[in-house]
Order: sequence, then C-alpha cells, then structure tokens
Amino acid sequence: MKKITILFFGLFLLAGMLSSCVSDKNDPGYAYMGKYDMYYTKFDKAYAPSNVLPNGQVNQPAPAGAVARNSTYFPYHPKNIAEKVADQAKAGVELKNPIQPTPENLKEGKRQYDIFCADCHGFDAKGNGHLYAAKLFPAKPRDLTGSYVQNMPDGTIYFIITEGSISGLMGPHGVQVTPENRWKIVNYLRSIVKK
Repeated sequence: MKKITILFFGLFLLAGMLSSCVSDKNDPGYAYMGKYDMYYTKFDKAYAPSNVLPNGQVNQPAPAGAVARNSTYFPYHPKNIAEKVADQAKAGVELKNPIQPTPENLKEGKRQYDIFCADCHGFDAKGNGHLYAAKLFPAKPRDLTGSYVQNMPDGTIYFIITEGSISGLMGPHGVQVTPENRWKIVNYLRSIVKK
C-alpha cells in the first residue's frame, strides 16, 4: 500500500510538472499578482484607439515647445574638437539673431537663463552659480558679462549654448532649450551688461 501511494504521488507530481511546461518559449505561463497582472506591463500599440488619452488615440503629439532630437534646425554637428573650433567660428559669421530684444523677449530670455544657466553661471552671470559655490563643479564657469563673451558674435554664443564649449566644461543644451529660446538667452546676456 505504501509503494502504491508513493507511485501515485510520483505520477501526480510528474503530471503536474509536465502540464506546467509550455512549448512557446516567449510565453512563460501565468505570473499573477493581486487583482492586476503586475509582472508584465500591459501597453497599447502606438496607433491603437484609447479610452483614456486625449483625442481617443494612444500616439499623442509632442508637447508644445519640445525639441526633436534629430531636428535639422542647426547646421553644425561637429564630431571632434577641430570641427567644433571651426564650426564655432563659422557660426559666429553665418548665424544672425532673428529675435528682436523686445521687453517680452528679454523677460523670457531671463526666465530661460534662470532655468538653464544660473546654476553654473549665477543669477548675475558672473560665473558664481550654486554648483561652483557649493564646490560641486571643478572649475569656475565663464563670466558671461566680461568682454570675452560680450565681444563674441551672437551666432558664436548661440553655437556654444547648442553644442557646448570647446573646453568641454559646458555641456550642450541644444536638446533642452528651443532654438528661439537660445536666441532670447543671447539677447538677455547682451541686455544685462547694458544695465
């Protein structure tokens, strides 16, 4: 009787193990946690209809002011330091600021500067921002009110905001700041010296 019980239990165990196997290697079987299946993310396909999102569609347009990663608004894409030096000089000659320094544009330029630049360069643009003052940055950022920057053409400053500095201490902000707002920052930098 004991042998039959062990044999029956063994067969039952073997049947359970075999029934838990699946032939589809991409389907691991059931993984269930609570009321909702939380092991595997359920998602909608990009062009599927949606009952939750606006316009009844899953694929939503980009938010206003978003900057596309591979947009073609900027003609210079240096791959090394030599190209960066050449392109920066070329940008200073070729790029002209299309944004007029109106009070509204200067106000927005200051707002953009405060968001993206003040942490390093300081709210007074003298290079004494929080990251440097707190010793979180190894070198003092450039004084943007000094003659070195103020004597640069607008296109050069725009290039540096977009691609970063030649030294590499300032990173590129082209994917963070829209082209229009980069020009507004340039206008704002010009205006703070005139005050």
